[in-house]
Amino acid sequence: MLRCMLRTKIHMATVTESDLAYEGSITIDEHILKQSGILPFEQVMISNMNNGERFETYVIAGKKKGEICLNGPTARKGAVGDKIIIFCYSYVEDAKAKEIKPKIIFLGAKNRITEKKK
Repeated sequence: MLRCMLRTKIHMATVTESDLAYEGSITIDEHILKQSGILPFEQVMISNMNNGERFETYVIAGKKKGEICLNGPTARKGAVGDKIIIFCYSYVEDAKAKEIKPKIIFLGAKNRITEKKK
């Protein structure tokens, strides 16, 4: 049996941009992605702390430092300045599920990494 387990969480990111005209996804600063282990085009779930919205999309690597941009339809799920949590899950064999220790990236001002836990 496979279980869907939290692999990575980016905690309290601030939305810096919103681009309704883009075809879809969330853009995340590539440095944050590297630290989190999330890959471009990987599926993520996002929870908006300001309005309670939860939605899934895929990731695009951003070039701007601290960039967190909601693109396309996801731009309707939040606004610039909103605090969001980004979750990435993996499927693991049942026997290994209890060994999973998710990587948690905490962001502060300007979406700078303030702490990492594993």
